[in-house]
Amino acid sequence: MKKNYSYIWISLIVLIFGIYFVPKIVGRFKSASVVESDRLNVANRRELKEIGKAPAFSFTNQDNKSITNADYEGKVHLVEFFFSTCPTICPVMNENMVKLQGEFGIDDRFAIASITIDPETDTPEHLKEHAKFLKVTMNNWHFLTGSEDAIFALAKKFNMYVGKNDDAPGGFEHSGLFALIDKKGKIRSRNMENMDYPIIYYDGTTEEGVQMLREDIQQLIKE
Repeated sequence: MKKNYSYIWISLIVLIFGIYFVPKIVGRFKSASVVESDRLNVANRRELKEIGKAPAFSFTNQDNKSITNADYEGKVHLVEFFFSTCPTICPVMNENMVKLQGEFGIDDRFAIASITIDPETDTPEHLKEHAKFLKVTMNNWHFLTGSEDAIFALAKKFNMYVGKNDDAPGGFEHSGLFALIDKKGKIRSRNMENMDYPIIYYDGTTEEGVQMLREDIQQLIKE
């Protein structure tokens, strides 16, 4: 009988130990995993340099509504200059923007400003049809038009090349770059590979440029 009582006491001690101490031990392991995960996330964060404050603007979108840079406050957003009848790089830029819409479009903290450099052709009505053609579903993707002088002046402030050229396909020239702007309205950019200076803008015509944007948009949304 004494042996039986000994087994009972040992069993009770083991049971009490399991009830009291095991959850604490498991909790410590979980906490350690969370801390390690946070450390890895911090380690994987890329430094995105501040290039400067994005210039202000006021244009009309595809729904005939006035849109200014203030409408983008609190949102990570992209700015591009394009025109709907562009036969060269614009279709590629459009396709890449649609890809980014597919990945971030449901997040209200993400937005796009596509500014035409051919306002004579790209009226709000024409831009609305262009948005339908691209299957735009984002409420925060505005196709913007205004006076040619104001648009060209804004591109100059961004230091993005746009210009008229009768010899160019479609009659206009422009870069294929996307500007990445954070929630506070500051232009942000990663560094050149293995360099200590920023790329400034992202190439909207290449998969490499789009992949960089995927990573950096995701990071800025979390800031």
